[in-house]
This record gives sequence, C-alpha cells and structure tokens, in this order.
Amino acid sequence: MSIRRVVPDIRTDAMEESRDFYGLMGFEEVMNHGWVLTLAAPGNPTAQITFMSHDETAPVVPDVSVEVDDVDAVHTAMRESGAEIVHSLRDEEWGVRRFFVRDPNGRVVNVLSHR
Repeated sequence: MSIRRVVPDIRTDAMEESRDFYGLMGFEEVMNHGWVLTLAAPGNPTAQITFMSHDETAPVVPDVSVEVDDVDAVHTAMRESGAEIVHSLRDEEWGVRRFFVRDPNGRVVNVLSHR
C-alpha cells in the first residue's frame, strides 16, 4: 500500500472567502461541487486543501483525507484492527471509492482511491 496525498479538510460556510484567501497564497481551484471545494498549488498538485459545508453522502465532515493506491486493502486492515468505521466503503459518483474511519484522537479520516 502507498499513500498518494494527504489533504486537510476544513468545515466552513465561507467557501468563496476561503477560496479567495488561499488564492492569495497561490492556490487554484481544482474541484468545486458546491458543497466541497478543493484548491491545489499549480506547481505541486498534491499540495491541496479542501473546504466542505457538509458531506453530500456521509454523516460527518472528515478532518483529513488520505488518498491511497488500494482503498480496499486499507479498509480491510482497519476493519481487522477493530477501528471504528464511520462511513462504509463505497463508490461515489464523483469518481472515488472511499470510507471514513475514526483515528485514536477522535478525528475522522476519509480514506480514498480514485477509480
């Protein structure tokens, strides 16, 4: 298993203001579904930050997203370890396969792979 990127997820009702603020640092919008907005550094597309007003298909907004090369293997490992699965493994219409798991600090991690 390998990690492809790690992205902080910030719950906000100030999407446009956040985009404009981080744009001053050089971030550019790379995804916007209305309820979720992702910005990335133009020269380093794995340097990202995501803002969410809510999660369209999950019960909570995650604290961090971790993209892995094999989400099914990570899901199996987490389940076998006894970790709390907060949102079941599923394919989302926007092209990712993901699940949410709670870490030992109580933070919710969105673990995903692109399809």
